[in-house]
Amino acid sequence: MEPITYSKDLPLFFFIFIFVYLLGYLFIFKKWTPETRPLASSCLISLLHGVSAVVLATNALFSDPNRGFSSVNTRSQNSVLDFSSAYFLADLVHLAVFPSPAGGDSLFAAHHAAVLFVFLTCRYMVAHGACALLALLVVAEATSACQNTWTLADARGKDAPLAVSLHRFVTVPFYASYSVCRCVIAPLLIVKMTWFYVSGGADDVIPRWVWVSWTVVIVTAVTVSILWIWNLWVLFFQERYSKFTKKVK
Repeated sequence: MEPITYSKDLPLFFFIFIFVYLLGYLFIFKKWTPETRPLASSCLISLLHGVSAVVLATNALFSDPNRGFSSVNTRSQNSVLDFSSAYFLADLVHLAVFPSPAGGDSLFAAHHAAVLFVFLTCRYMVAHGACALLALLVVAEATSACQNTWTLADARGKDAPLAVSLHRFVTVPFYASYSVCRCVIAPLLIVKMTWFYVSGGADDVIPRWVWVSWTVVIVTAVTVSILWIWNLWVLFFQERYSKFTKKVK
């Protein structure tokens, strides 16, 4: 069993995310509008986190021959938990410093805080169960590149033809892949994980209140994701139907 000790990885990763955020804000997106620069910089660190997390978490999972829903965390799994925790902390700083004009920050902040609770309790309190969380992390971040490209293209505005074309190009692939990951794969993993915990498979290493709280956070997050992508699909088909009726007339 890996000892539960304070890790230098967490502050190091946090510094890296803050550095990349400032790099985006001060240089990469400096010609963007004051309203879109913070969002674009947030997307930049989200992209860094998402793509890296998929690779790191997948490697951490498959390098553990004893992986399971209640298995002890390995050093590499703990490192991924620190990496993701650092991202959510950095993005919370972004939300605090640059409130979105469109609103909705409280929902994102609540999501980030809840996920931090799950990751940090797994990493620094119980030291077990990282495999379940990292498997869900891989599913959640598998669409990160597509999602952040879609968000950046949308934020760039209609005055940029390339951004408009890119947004149109990635919309359906993003919606489809996100739907598969969040509406199909994630719920199946959650059911399997929850059944394992309810059956008492982790009672000797993970306190019941801990895995129950994890489950509540995860189910809530996935439910919100499903509602969000459902709404996007509705708007997508409404727009297509509107264009079709105009052509017919």
